[in-house]
Amino acid sequence: MASEPTQPCALALVGMPGAGKTLCALHLQERGFFQFRFGSIVVDEVARRGLPLNPNNERIIREEFRAQDGMDAIAKRALPLLKQALETHKSIIIDGLYSFAEYKTLKKELGEDMIVVAITAPRNQRYARLAERRERPLTRAEAQERDFREIEKIEKGGPIALADYTLLNDSTPEDLLQKLDDLLAELQMEP
Repeated sequence: MASEPTQPCALALVGMPGAGKTLCALHLQERGFFQFRFGSIVVDEVARRGLPLNPNNERIIREEFRAQDGMDAIAKRALPLLKQALETHKSIIIDGLYSFAEYKTLKKELGEDMIVVAITAPRNQRYARLAERRERPLTRAEAQERDFREIEKIEKGGPIALADYTLLNDSTPEDLLQKLDDLLAELQMEP
């Protein structure tokens, strides 16, 4: 007797700054999905060391982790926590998968249980959103510098290019969230 195909149980959101990842992650959290932020590993380490929580200290810790353990250092630290969450939750959301090395490590460990969804938007729209956001707004020059840094130093383009699904965020937030909800219904993913 053939078993039913299993639905993916880990959904990783990827995309460039200002594309709409945070909007999607918050929406999924409101829908009751368990969410794991890769950034929490760095934030927790900043706090453990008693350093002020700011982008510079987060970058220092991230770079230190990667210098010690490779470009997939955050994924390696996250895997035990992700596997533990999968024991008690039907589906989880991974927010903050960045590097190609992280992607390869998670794919190796989670296999078909993980799908990657790229949230994309035209660069001018992303830069406008980044300039208007409340927390840590960026000028156009700062946004472009961040794009280049994330592509060149963090290998951020790989997971976006190899995403299983891509959602274009070039309209309203409601339009993007509807596309996301439609995708989850198609994948039969539930909290």
